[in-house]
Amino acid sequence: MRRREFISLLASTVACPLEASGQQPAKQVIGFLRPTRAEESGHLVAALRQGLREMDYSTSQVVIEPRWGDGQENQLPKLAAELVALNVTAIVAASTVSAVTAKAATSNIPIVFVIGEDPQRAGLVTSLNRPGGNMTGVSFYDIPITGKRLALLRELVPNAETIAVLQDPNSITGQAEARVFEHRPICCGCAACWRRSIF
Repeated sequence: MRRREFISLLASTVACPLEASGQQPAKQVIGFLRPTRAEESGHLVAALRQGLREMDYSTSQVVIEPRWGDGQENQLPKLAAELVALNVTAIVAASTVSAVTAKAATSNIPIVFVIGEDPQRAGLVTSLNRPGGNMTGVSFYDIPITGKRLALLRELVPNAETIAVLQDPNSITGQAEARVFEHRPICCGCAACWRRSIF
């Protein structure tokens, strides 16, 4: 899903309460939750603002309230509670841990997540087709193509016998990816000389 499609999803989330109530457009507040520092990921908020402008939402209509964990994930529950207390129109959860934290903080405020993991495995949605609850969003979950990436690497480096993978062992995606890599042998091209990857 490209940026414009994501912004459209968020814009429809913001617009729904107004359409349902028949009210005139008023200033909406969107919470933005991420565990990183503002200086590291501030460009994401800037891109969100730009996307909203492209969808004809001006700063007089939409205000973004960012909350940054400054690299400390244990701060996220307090930050999510702040956004809930502000009664924001929606929360953009820009990581898996942000989405999980936001979900624990509210079952009423719509949460739009942007993650790189399987949202069902992370416990965010009941299924991909029918998320349920107050969660929706975008997942860049690419485990199904992990084997293909390994095959492409094999084509680029045909003589490789060992491939190392550096990843976070606590990541749900990292664990799933490791299982794919560990069970995918490296082949020189013939059936007789398959070699198992060593990690």
